Amino acid sequence: MASLRRLYHFSRIHKVCYGLILELNQPATWSVHRTFYISGILLKKKTEDQADKPKYPGLQPSKFKQKEVVEVWKNMTMNDLASTLGKDVNYVLDVMEFVDNSANYRKGHQVIDNWKVIEDVIKKAGKRFRIVNKFEVKKEEEIKDLVRRDPSEYKDPQPRPAVVTIMGHVDHGKTTLLDTLRNSAIVESEFGGITQHIGAFSVSVNNKDRITFLDTPGHAAFCSMRNRGAQCTDIVVLVVAADDGVMEQTIESISMAKQAKVPIIVAINKIDKPKANIDQTKKMLLQHGLQVEDYGGDVQAVAISALKGTNIELLMDAISLQAEIMDLKSDYSGPVEGVVIESTTDPYRGKLSTLLVQCGTLKKGAILVAGTSWCRVRVMFNDNGETIQEASPSTPIQVLGWKELPSAGDVTIQVPSEKKAAEIIDWRKKQELHGKMKEDQVVIDKKMEEHYEQYRKQLEEKRKLGYFKLRRKGPREKEYINTDTGPKLSVVIKGDVDGSVEAILDVLETYGNPKCKLDVVHYGVGPVTKNDIILANTFNGIIYTFNTGILPDTKEEIKSQKVVVKNFNVIYKLIDDLKSEMGKLLPLLDEEEEVGVANVLQEFLISEGKSKVPVAGSRCIKGKLSKSALFKLVRSGETLFQGAVTSLKHFKDEVESIKKDMECGIRLSDTSIHVQPGDTLICYKIKKVPQNIDWDPGF
Repeated sequence: MASLRRLYHFSRIHKVCYGLILELNQPATWSVHRTFYISGILLKKKTEDQADKPKYPGLQPSKFKQKEVVEVWKNMTMNDLASTLGKDVNYVLDVMEFVDNSANYRKGHQVIDNWKVIEDVIKKAGKRFRIVNKFEVKKEEEIKDLVRRDPSEYKDPQPRPAVVTIMGHVDHGKTTLLDTLRNSAIVESEFGGITQHIGAFSVSVNNKDRITFLDTPGHAAFCSMRNRGAQCTDIVVLVVAADDGVMEQTIESISMAKQAKVPIIVAINKIDKPKANIDQTKKMLLQHGLQVEDYGGDVQAVAISALKGTNIELLMDAISLQAEIMDLKSDYSGPVEGVVIESTTDPYRGKLSTLLVQCGTLKKGAILVAGTSWCRVRVMFNDNGETIQEASPSTPIQVLGWKELPSAGDVTIQVPSEKKAAEIIDWRKKQELHGKMKEDQVVIDKKMEEHYEQYRKQLEEKRKLGYFKLRRKGPREKEYINTDTGPKLSVVIKGDVDGSVEAILDVLETYGNPKCKLDVVHYGVGPVTKNDIILANTFNGIIYTFNTGILPDTKEEIKSQKVVVKNFNVIYKLIDDLKSEMGKLLPLLDEEEEVGVANVLQEFLISEGKSKVPVAGSRCIKGKLSKSALFKLVRSGETLFQGAVTSLKHFKDEVESIKKDMECGIRLSDTSIHVQPGDTLICYKIKKVPQNIDWDPGF
């Protein structure tokens, strides 16, 4: 190439020389002609090459093929190296013949502990490498998420007890019904007279059959708990009070049961009440899509009195009949499957979860995976708090041994080993992270689009100006703008169980008053810890606890940090206190407090220098009139004056106040205002009152 370049430049010189020879009419030798001939060929070729190229070529793609990138990691085996190259072990052995320090590696299972050998093999194979984590190399199809078995896969299905969920409106007698069935007194232990947890109980029927009952709250705040109860049940017993009829949460329970596609049995409760109307209740149910058997439908309805035990046996017979029709079966062998009903942290026993076993037989030592947490079952307790060794399908139990607290509603599946459990949890966390990254990317793309749109507008404006420079309008914008300028209440939420914390957070999601911002700094299950105190102190917040206490070693920390801790056991009282605390952060409002009222009898004009000053001759008809207070002059419902008075006289004496039924002369500070008989003068004071937060949580 270099010689051709020299020849090209040499030909250009000879072309010039040849032109000079022609102009001088001098003879040219054969060597000169040969040089000019070669120069012409080269010039023609150069012209043709330039014609094929674009006028502005830009950056041309490389003619060389990019090498394939393979993934490698530390301490990989011969088999791993062959797999990542897409070859067999013999190919790797052949390549190693040209790699130093590779004579010791001859078997597929051998670990290549020399990183230089791995690097040289990849290069000799004509590829590039990328270092990754060993676990990232596993293909998606190799790691499969845990899924429930299909009933058709059961090896030996056998009958199992029915799972019945009690649902209905608050204070319609759901827990009283369960107390009658279990001969217990749960209602007496409930705060505020309402159920605020989901409970699981096993009840014996006729001393042979057993039925598992799930008690769900009827309060509006616990919608998620009711929905969980409807999703993991076989039958829904809808409790409706005969004196109240169908209420808001009754309608919601009907909708949840229909979405879950489970049969409904109606228990019309409180038939012993004076205002009970069973027929009217059945008609109300018909309006919401529940046609009972008395009206030609297929929904069983039993009139009961849970408090007095009336017709309880008829209700149990209806449940048993429905369960027999459904022919409920499950596999008592194979991996255990279930659902987390509730979870909590016990300060003495650790992390506990209430689990409803749905398939398989759970035994001590089994390894369970629920969501992104796992456990090796250390101890199991039944609904009476007794230790048991195994739990069959439809059995509610408490499981101890969780590494991380599972969330209520998580599906629980047994795995063969801790390694498999860690692998599944790692995979699930990565899937959650990828999902979050996708959501964040949508927000980022939206922000970038807004930025580019603004940039395009500025660029267009700059092009229109041409030679003139585009000047910035106004001061330079700050890179960070603090939008939290108003009052803000920071809170830490701690609850006794996961469901309670979930219900409180659901209620807090309904808050949207711009007057005061509500910031949930942290939330969790269990007693108040030192970390909660540090967070509350850092954000100058309040710790709200729900049915949970404070650890003994943290009480001194609370006193030293001066952190406010408020404990509640009724959810609507907690929300009321939140509203009160936010109201305290708002600036006080001016409110008029009426002190007295006077009627104007006549206007008097008093000489003061060269001008006439009006004075209102009045009589106090209510309260008292105070000179230091403010006055309003009202005529036909319209306020003509609002301000202070300069004089308040009783006869000729200047006084500070006038009592009821006394006459006086009142001189307003604005002398241009003239009063008329029949006008009203209202004496009032301005007082500061706290603001109220407008927030309707739905109950």
